[in-house]
Amino acid sequence: MGQICYQEQRSGMLTRFSGTNEPPPVENWKTYKRLVGHDNDVQDLAWSPDNSLLVSVGLDSKIVVWSGHTFEKLKTLAVHQSHVKGITFDPANKFFATASDDRTVKIFRYTAPAPNATQHDMVNNFILETSISVPFKHSPLTTYFRRCSWSPDGNHIAAANAVNGPVSSIAIIERTGWDSEINLIGHEAPTEVCMFSPRLFYTQKPDENSNANGAAAPGLVTVIASAGQDKTLTIWNTNTSRPVLIIQDIASKSVSDLAWTPDGQTVFAASLDGGVIAAQFETGELGWVAKSEENDKALQKYGGSRKGMGTAEDVDGLHLENHSKEKELRGAESRMGALMGDTGPVQKETATTTNGVKPAAKTADTNGTATPAPPEKPEEESADKTAERIAELKSRVTITKDGKKRVAPLLVSSSGTGLSSLPQAQLVGASSTKPVQSDTPQTILDLSKPYDGLPRGGIAAMLLGNKRKAVIVEGEEEEEPSAKHAAAGPVPIVVNGVDGLEPAPLSTPAHGLVPTPEFLRPAVISPNIAYSHVRLAVPKIRSHILRPLERGVLQEETNLEDATKVPENVVLEAKNPTHVREPARIKATKRGALLWQDFLPRAIILVAGSKHFWAAACEDGTLHTWSPAGRRLLNAIMLESQPVILEARDSWLLCVTAVGLCHVYNIKTMSSPHPPVSLAPILDIAMTSLSPHGATPAPGVTSAHLNSSGVIVVTLSNGDGFYYSTSLYGWQRLSESWWAVGSQYWNSNDSSVSALQTTAVGPVSGAKNGEGEANVSAGIIPYLERHTTTEFLLKGRAYTLQRLVKALLARDGFENFESSVSIAHLENRIAGALALGAREEFRLYLFMYAKRIGAENQKTKVEELLNSLIGGVLRDADDGEGWFSKQDKLCGWDRKDLLQGVVLILGKFRDLHRLTVQYARILDMTLGDEEKETTEEGMEVED
Repeated sequence: MGQICYQEQRSGMLTRFSGTNEPPPVENWKTYKRLVGHDNDVQDLAWSPDNSLLVSVGLDSKIVVWSGHTFEKLKTLAVHQSHVKGITFDPANKFFATASDDRTVKIFRYTAPAPNATQHDMVNNFILETSISVPFKHSPLTTYFRRCSWSPDGNHIAAANAVNGPVSSIAIIERTGWDSEINLIGHEAPTEVCMFSPRLFYTQKPDENSNANGAAAPGLVTVIASAGQDKTLTIWNTNTSRPVLIIQDIASKSVSDLAWTPDGQTVFAASLDGGVIAAQFETGELGWVAKSEENDKALQKYGGSRKGMGTAEDVDGLHLENHSKEKELRGAESRMGALMGDTGPVQKETATTTNGVKPAAKTADTNGTATPAPPEKPEEESADKTAERIAELKSRVTITKDGKKRVAPLLVSSSGTGLSSLPQAQLVGASSTKPVQSDTPQTILDLSKPYDGLPRGGIAAMLLGNKRKAVIVEGEEEEEPSAKHAAAGPVPIVVNGVDGLEPAPLSTPAHGLVPTPEFLRPAVISPNIAYSHVRLAVPKIRSHILRPLERGVLQEETNLEDATKVPENVVLEAKNPTHVREPARIKATKRGALLWQDFLPRAIILVAGSKHFWAAACEDGTLHTWSPAGRRLLNAIMLESQPVILEARDSWLLCVTAVGLCHVYNIKTMSSPHPPVSLAPILDIAMTSLSPHGATPAPGVTSAHLNSSGVIVVTLSNGDGFYYSTSLYGWQRLSESWWAVGSQYWNSNDSSVSALQTTAVGPVSGAKNGEGEANVSAGIIPYLERHTTTEFLLKGRAYTLQRLVKALLARDGFENFESSVSIAHLENRIAGALALGAREEFRLYLFMYAKRIGAENQKTKVEELLNSLIGGVLRDADDGEGWFSKQDKLCGWDRKDLLQGVVLILGKFRDLHRLTVQYARILDMTLGDEEKETTEEGMEVED
């Protein structure tokens, strides 16, 4: 079994070994930790540029990834088919490459993990980018190693033991397209190792005054050393295809490894004969060493640099860095303790709610605060009885067939409290035995709940476009709907009876089942709608419509069976007559008892309701409202066409008509926040051609909702999600498939806020101003992103777009594409949360954004973010909204608290200390005083 020993240098010198005259070792090294993860010998290992990862490879064909902070095993990659003998990291901290005896070099893409990351956070972090096999098809399997190396400018990978025809060579793999057309030929036997010098070199001696005079600097090249079974050390550079230097017979056996000094002027070679050879080059022999800043400039186009590896600016910067990292390390310790069964610290924390039911250990106070209940003695007694029972089981003696006494074995898991240390799935009411009522469930979605299901694929929409020139529409929209014909001809709806028109009796089908008719007839639509730019499908006239009033609270029962029962609600029932001259009847009932009823002259298409009012939309385009007791609240509201969607949320009412206009009313204030708004912009009418032969199909409207502040939220069948800004008087797109394929923060399984809270820092939220304010627009952004994922996968376009993006990343100039799209996705989330007033999402996405731009060392954005957060705390600015306001609060949070959280997140990045330390001083954060630590509790954000 292969092991990796991590050693630390201790202070002091060792004493002389007894029985020997040799002097004691100069340095004192002790084994700090042993990393066990390989089943066979470890052949090579490498650190990531930021020291966050340690990757080892071995003869067991495995690649093991270790955390550089905790040395916990994060991931095991079993993708090679034979021994893995080489590993190298991309200096831009984006990829690493492995070389194996299966004659391939595999490139993996990764994201640097957080200090307290675990295996659960690394599920999708290491992705196989490509596999290169052409240069190694006929390579021999006689080498002990296949050590590869990445150039310091990030452009090339040098892979040992390649072949070019019958000749041994070194393959040079280009980063842009992962091509291997360049080969270095100069060894007579297979090569074992190749190693790039860590510095870039000038081909000509640079003039010291060239920068002052504005003269162009000479070209930069990289230098590479190679060695192998021919016992020859060869030096190359990228300026020529021939070796710069060849040193033969430097050892009596094969050379197994090479290492350069940090200044790039000396190379060491280790041989299997036990010797170490040093080759030192004079100034100008390999070229003239460039400054380390040139390495950073070369890596900037790949989104990488030497960020985070600098030195602290001053003592305050070092204190801020320690202050920032302290919580992450504490989180890693607590997580490890939880995995190992240490429940001490966990018991002090507030128990989490599950699906809206809180554990019985907390009772709700009148002011909404939770007070701990007194401990119960029966539970302690039951625990003592359990312990006695376990002790009795442990000491139970059984007699075997041969008469011998044996102690009966006890299952290890039964010797504890009966609870597993692994995460448990909980159901409603399953974790509590006392009646507990909670009005704040764990996952809150501030959207109106639809009761009338829309057709599959959404409400069909047709457009008369604005463009004169035809454009190519998407493939799924080009398909014309196939004509559907009834199998047995038309079915009569009404027949002539004794008393006039009567509903037609249903004929028994061949299956013997009698279906209930879903509708009476289509709604009568004005022909003028045909000239509208937007046309939506109108619901048919149904004979019976039911709409219960969902109260949204659990009953007193907390067990699973009772908690999942449908509560008794007030039901609004609408009945349409079969004869067009008869009135429609609408009534409200509770437990079968009639509360009130009313009659309308026209057939009812849709109904909606909340605890404040009831509403019904009729075939003639009228909208009627009633109080909960059945009083008419408003005169009939006249609409321009038939309603297709009717939703209610608190005191707000939304009605979408057949011509694509959205009407919003506040029944409580008897007003509207804005004039009727058209759906045409979000249906891509700007890109739709004006066809003389008719309308063009548009994406279907899958849902339309209201939040508690009256904002319209619409989703389409193409996966896009929109909301209407009442301040900008325009639609804004919040979710689309572009982020799904390009952003690293898109979670295809669950993008809810609870799934995002894993690792990072930020201050704990203070006392909430009220549950109503805290829950405004809660869960809307994750809901829209889940809808995008569902529609995106349903259309089958995910794989195609992912391939296009992958091909795009390989092109020159798009190396920083994924990072830019990921940051833009976070900025899109923050803007949406700020506009909608989603407090929790805004704080979460803000801290995620701060951590990402800090890791990317984007100083301009960091400085602008800090200036925007400080707002009116110190500086005088023109009064505005959002980021530009002078108010002390931003999206319901105190600006100082948000700024302090961002400063703590950015404090661990040394390259940003000049900015963050200034704001830490402004906030009067005593960085060197350990007494002031109350502001860093509960800090969590996704990586």
